[in-house]
Amino acid sequence: MSSEKFIMALDQGTTSSRTLIVNHAGKVISVAQMEFKQHYPKPGWVEHDPMEIWSSQSATEAEALSKADLRHRDIAAIGITNQRETTVVWNKNTGKPVYNAIVWQDRRTADYCAKLKEQGLEPKFTEKTGLRLDPYFSGTKLRWILENVEGARAEAEAGNLIFGTIDSWLVWKLTDGAVHVTDATNASRTLLFNIHTGDWDNEILEILDIPRKMLPEVKGSSEVYGNSTKNVPIAGMAGDQQSALFGQACFEPGMAKNTYGTGCFMLMNTGEKAIPSKNNLLTTVAWKIGGKTEYALEGSIFVGGAVVQWLRDELKIVSSAEECSKLAASVPDAGGMYLVPAFAGLGAPHWDPYARGLCIGMTRGTNRAHYCRAALEGIAFQSADLIDCMTKDSGIEIKELRVDGGASRSEPLMQFQSDLLGVNVVRPDNVETTAMGAAYLAGLAVGYWESKEDIVSRWKEDARFKPSREQEEIKKLVAGWNRAVDRAKAWEQPDNES
Repeated sequence: MSSEKFIMALDQGTTSSRTLIVNHAGKVISVAQMEFKQHYPKPGWVEHDPMEIWSSQSATEAEALSKADLRHRDIAAIGITNQRETTVVWNKNTGKPVYNAIVWQDRRTADYCAKLKEQGLEPKFTEKTGLRLDPYFSGTKLRWILENVEGARAEAEAGNLIFGTIDSWLVWKLTDGAVHVTDATNASRTLLFNIHTGDWDNEILEILDIPRKMLPEVKGSSEVYGNSTKNVPIAGMAGDQQSALFGQACFEPGMAKNTYGTGCFMLMNTGEKAIPSKNNLLTTVAWKIGGKTEYALEGSIFVGGAVVQWLRDELKIVSSAEECSKLAASVPDAGGMYLVPAFAGLGAPHWDPYARGLCIGMTRGTNRAHYCRAALEGIAFQSADLIDCMTKDSGIEIKELRVDGGASRSEPLMQFQSDLLGVNVVRPDNVETTAMGAAYLAGLAVGYWESKEDIVSRWKEDARFKPSREQEEIKKLVAGWNRAVDRAKAWEQPDNES
């Protein structure tokens, strides 16, 4: 019987829980996935049942082992990556949540965030946490539970209630309540963590009226936190976007990854410097390993691959993402047309909630291939805008862009992205970068992999796209995009105007 050991990665996402088992070569040998229910109790509210998150994660763990014909004794370590900012409060004596998990997408604390802004507190929060005052982050969600769940504040003050993001909840359940920890990446998304001191911030806790004793202990992203009840070391943790940065082996300052999903998430490694953004990006912890914290700049695009779904489902121009790519590749350019997919406003660097989607530059010769081309180019233009902000903020020229996510499969999109940036765009052969990041962090902690260099040697590229257009031509295209974006801005009138 083989004595080979494996690493298990738990990938707890917003709509499903997954478990992957990875071998020493960095290959995924088994995957199991289970969706769970989304709860929308009121407009703008999004919740999950923490017990269902746990049961779905446990079920996929058992299924992944069974598919690979393995037992827990064959697993060298467990790594965890998770949907970030989602907030759970539970009773440490009974193990029962006092309320559903409030999901990162939930907007119920928008008015409270606006009130804090009116008090002039946003600069203080941003300086300490690297984040903006927004309902997206965990801190105001935790306060909402304390204020609105009957008896919660008294129980918390008495030391009976504890808080965690999803990583903390899973570790607590895996160790049967023996370990209450988080890692620095997840802590850095709570709005409660000072990214410069590496600790919870007492002044912020006081402003939000959150008892410090509720909070988990903040650990590194790659260390043994404890053993599961099945006696497997839990040894790696990172929020999903940071985990993808690690899984892409972006270990040097200036290395960046972009995940082309429904939206796009771009992170750039800035090394041991937490760089404050002047361009509305977030400053966040990339990972903390061996006592050393490294940082990243993060930017997000609201509508990435979703623009292709729009062409497919609403306009019915194409029947699949593959057809969209094929049509886009059939024309040399978008024929002077631009598609700004500001369906829900514009994110960084514009932050204009009143912008709306726009197609401009159409002529009598515009056809559906041009629409497909313009949609893909719109994703690339938005991503290039983020890279531009990152370069301005950090003073670091990007070396290459590593890509993952569904839309990274589109050859014309990746080629145009490379042309726009003037750098190579590289797609790995294993696009499971989020889960791989968690696996690598856990494996490093237990000596399964020796070093970051060992991980770099396992990262293999599938395709490399090199810039192929003249800079003059690109400058003209970018100028056209900027004109189109300007026309899309401030289209909707705020409620208080006619």
